[in-house]
Parts: sequence; structure tokens; C-alpha cells
Amino acid sequence: MAELAVDLTYGTALMEAAEDVGKQQEILEEGQQIVEILKAEPDLKAFIDYPAISADEKKKVLTEIFDGKICQELLNFMYVLIDKRRAGRFERIIKVYRDLLEKEEGVSYGVVYSVEKLSAERLAQLEEQTSRLLQMNVKLENEIDPKLIAGVKILVEGKIIDASYRKRFEEMASQLKIS
Repeated sequence: MAELAVDLTYGTALMEAAEDVGKQQEILEEGQQIVEILKAEPDLKAFIDYPAISADEKKKVLTEIFDGKICQELLNFMYVLIDKRRAGRFERIIKVYRDLLEKEEGVSYGVVYSVEKLSAERLAQLEEQTSRLLQMNVKLENEIDPKLIAGVKILVEGKIIDASYRKRFEEMASQLKIS
């Protein structure tokens, strides 16, 4: 629970700093790119997370890699995370930042579970239909769940839309037991 508070605190601070300089979208995009780089380069992530390496050495390496390639505000934010020994939470902080930014813009994120990967066109249709149904701007991420048999199951802000065949079979079984 304390980790969530840390992520929210730093995500909110990054959001406020980004608003002050008018670089909300730029910081989001660059932050997500850095997350991808850290995933692709586990040695760099391990270096940043390793407690025996000094903060100055870590900042020097980050400067060599990112100076001039990302905005100075984001680089300074990374320095703060290193100084406060919170650099290992960068990915989660960027996720919180994205959520805060999109909530401010009226976007809600959800997950659509399906048996197979959905096409971009089908995903867009489901986003549009879900947005209309819930009366909010919904962006969906597709995850595979073979237990559904067929159909989809959508989760957005604690709401569930279950249009899977598994659910229909469960309902039919329940009705047969009652009869």
C-alpha cells in the first residue's frame, strides 16, 4: 500500500511539473519510451536499481544516455528519483502519470479479454461501443483468456461487461438447476 502512495505522490508531482511547463504529452511519450528502453536493456535497469552504485555515477550515466534526447524536466525528474532511491519505481510512476493525464482529459482505461488477439478495427469498435454504453471515453487493452470459449469480457473502472459464451453457459446451467 505504501508503494502505491509513493507512485501516486511522484506521478502527481510529475504531472504538476509537466503542466507548469506545458509539456504533458511530451513527458508522457518520453517517459513511456524510457520504460521500453529499461525493459529492453535489463543491464541498464539493474545498474540504476543497484544500491551500491552512487547517485552521482547513476546520474552521469543517465546524462550520457538521455541528455538532449529527452526534455530536461524529465531528466531532472529521473535525477530526483535516483537521489530519493525511487528509480526502481519509474515504470509504475509513469503509469500513474499517464492515468492522471488521461483522467484529466476524460479518458478511462480498461481491459478487453478475448480468446484470440483482436484486430485493431475490432478493438476500436469495442472502445466506441463501450464508450457509448458507459458514457465516458474508453481506451481498451486486449488480453487473451482462452477460458472464455468465445466472445469478450470488458473491465473498465470496476465495471464488467461480460459477453462471453462461458458466461452464457453458466447462466443456462443456473436456469436448468432452478427449473
